[in-house]
Amino acid sequence: MAKRGLSAECLAVVAAVRACLPSDSATRHVVRIALSGGADSLSLAAGLAWLDAHEPDPLRTSEAVVVDHDLQPGSADIAEAAAAAVQNFGLSATVVKVHVTESGVGVEAAARDARYTALATAHSPSAVVSASTSEAADEFGTVAPALVLVGHTMDDQAETVLMGLARGSGTRSLAGMPARFTVAGIPFARPLLALRRATTAQACVDWDLTPWQDPMNADPRFLRVRVRHEIIPALDDVLGPGVVDALARTAHLAQEDADFLDSLVPVASPGPLPVAQVANLPRPLATRLIRDWLNANGVVELGFAHTASVYALVADWHGQSGVNLPGTCVSRAAGELRLSQR
Repeated sequence: MAKRGLSAECLAVVAAVRACLPSDSATRHVVRIALSGGADSLSLAAGLAWLDAHEPDPLRTSEAVVVDHDLQPGSADIAEAAAAAVQNFGLSATVVKVHVTESGVGVEAAARDARYTALATAHSPSAVVSASTSEAADEFGTVAPALVLVGHTMDDQAETVLMGLARGSGTRSLAGMPARFTVAGIPFARPLLALRRATTAQACVDWDLTPWQDPMNADPRFLRVRVRHEIIPALDDVLGPGVVDALARTAHLAQEDADFLDSLVPVASPGPLPVAQVANLPRPLATRLIRDWLNANGVVELGFAHTASVYALVADWHGQSGVNLPGTCVSRAAGELRLSQR
């Protein structure tokens, strides 16, 4: 389809994808779409395919990876259908099956972790097929993706901010989802964060694509579903339209603030943490250092109360016993914060 024939919604998706693609790469590289078959990721894939056809980069190979979490009956068939949908408009696609282990973090978080790891590390044969020479084929067959594109929209961002607000976890939680992040050293990007969900849905209609409707997106057992279908409509009704845009704007501002504060924090290392290193920092930086230090020592399931209790070992020290955290205990001795197994 020529550019002049694209609808406003399709043009918006194409522009968002174009803005995320590497523009200065001098080497062959793979751009990977995280494909679920829903409207967001399907429109993302269509936008990338359109760019491949109308604004080709001879050094870029585009592909899609569908992660089958095996959490629903017929998930394998759903994954294959999603792969077939993008293959119809020229993208190669691979289905990768993962095993989801909750490990106390909830099924949604566990599935996300498994999915992102697979997207970053899975090797797809599509790159080999698209290479023009045997040398390039060998290179593409072993190279990791240069970029993974994930299809979250402004609506997803607004929901994330509201859930972060409910947790009371501070600026980083209000920052929502970053536009760019890394998993296992691989860059990820969310091109659609400035677009509404309705835009991607209409783009699929205009591209004559039929998205898959995930039943989990209508299951009220999940907090995000209740926020999507109950809380945000109620806020729109009470406060007027524009709530989603305002929440997304809040996320952007909070992200800038959180990134700046994080840049001021000393690098945390495994092992004991000198109390003086924490005590000499303002509280916003001290609590960040404590969280980074705990993360560096493998303690990741943390809430506000956990961090505040550890900080009290520095700011309100009166010989108290250690602080129990998930799987470990933090105590103060000889001017250091130390961890021990519970």
